[in-house]
Amino acid sequence: MPLTKKEDFAGGDENSNFCHFCVNADGSVKSCEEIFEGGVQFFLNQTGGERKMAEKITRKNMSGLPYWQGKDCPILQGEMATDEEFAEVMKKLG
Repeated sequence: MPLTKKEDFAGGDENSNFCHFCVNADGSVKSCEEIFEGGVQFFLNQTGGERKMAEKITRKNMSGLPYWQGKDCPILQGEMATDEEFAEVMKKLG
């Protein structure tokens, strides 16, 4: 999700690398699978698209974030959206 307002960030901390949906109440980061599913649901709700595309967009989004690079998260190993597909979805959110 785009982090545009202070309340979008985890704990309201604008220096956080996470949105408030990606952390637990104690501030710990949710599992890769939980965040992935939340991302899929977010993109489905925002775009009204199909689940397969929402998964590809979520994979592309998460894989581009420093936190997930180098992490062994099998769910991120699937098919990813192209740069063009990703840009089109981000444009709709903008």
